[in-house]
Amino acid sequence: QVQLVESGGGLVQAGGSLSLSCAASGLTFTPYTMGWFRQAPGKEREFVAGISWSGGDTDLGDSVKGRFTISRNNAKNTVYLHMNSLKPEDTAVYYCAADLRNRGVATMSRAYDYWGQGTQVTVSS
Repeated sequence: QVQLVESGGGLVQAGGSLSLSCAASGLTFTPYTMGWFRQAPGKEREFVAGISWSGGDTDLGDSVKGRFTISRNNAKNTVYLHMNSLKPEDTAVYYCAADLRNRGVATMSRAYDYWGQGTQVTVSS
């Protein structure tokens, strides 16, 4: 069964850094694009970052450009989100998701086929 598990969330002060990981199982022989999304209370789910299977294509949401980066290690079946210069408005539950159909990076949540349970990131002022 396909499973995505996020880790690395926690508390951090504004201006600090944090890195998240997403470990995938059940997708070893299937190329997939990975996306990171986040959702704060009372708000819609928001695209954060995406990376193609080869790593050749990446995309970042407007609110995180210049601060976040995305990378992957396919040998470890793991995708990472590196967050720098964190702001209180970055506080949210962060989800990773796998897209098995589209070659490039999609920014709409409906494009993704599998989702993790999420990890909480809280940034204090």
